[in-house]
Amino acid sequence: MALLWLALLFALVALAYASVGFGGGSTYNALLALSGIEYALIPIIALACNIVVVTGGTLRYCRAGLYDARAIVPLIAVSAPAAFVGGLIPLRETTFFLILGTGLLFSALALLFSPDKSKKRAIPPGTLLALSGATGLLAGMSGIGGGIFLAPLLHLVRWAEAKRIAAFASLYILINSIAGLAGQFAKSGFEQLAEVATEYWPLLVAVLIGGQVGGMIGLRLFDAKLLRWATAILVGYVAIRLLGTNLLVK
Repeated sequence: MALLWLALLFALVALAYASVGFGGGSTYNALLALSGIEYALIPIIALACNIVVVTGGTLRYCRAGLYDARAIVPLIAVSAPAAFVGGLIPLRETTFFLILGTGLLFSALALLFSPDKSKKRAIPPGTLLALSGATGLLAGMSGIGGGIFLAPLLHLVRWAEAKRIAAFASLYILINSIAGLAGQFAKSGFEQLAEVATEYWPLLVAVLIGGQVGGMIGLRLFDAKLLRWATAILVGYVAIRLLGTNLLVK
């Protein structure tokens, strides 16, 4: 796949995911795998693109006053070290896509079958912290930010209104992507950073543009139900594509 076409697809993915508070790392991984790019570079490129996309969204959500530090800091403090450790773990290609696809599929189902008008469900703080840590570890292993795993769980228990969950997911992805990228570099070496910057910079520019547009659309136009359903559709599509392409065909 030509780099120009891949950059266009990355821009569209960034626009769609940023509109619901995500970075798009799961789909970047899928597109990069299909394009034939060296496997070791896939999580590095995906995490770098994540950081570019969600940085702008995080700043916009912050200006909109959608963050509650007391609620989010403990979750991130647990997930970030776990994401770093996850980035250090070497995985075979099949295992990588199995972890990513299965996790995304369950996330999509949780969103689709979560009733809109149900009451808020109580969840013990310790359980929520454990889920955040496990999500961070899974995120580091799969080369994404983890918000796409945790956000459906937060929707399911009515942790906050949809826009606040989207805002939290954006910050969560930013911090975990930085930690996961550090783990990837510790595992593979920093020389790959130069390769990504010199050969694949158009992808970073593309997601910067797409993410800015998507972030503004999501903050201003999407209501709670649309946020949840758009998230479910995106997550479910990627899960089916990953599992179908990388497991059923083999």
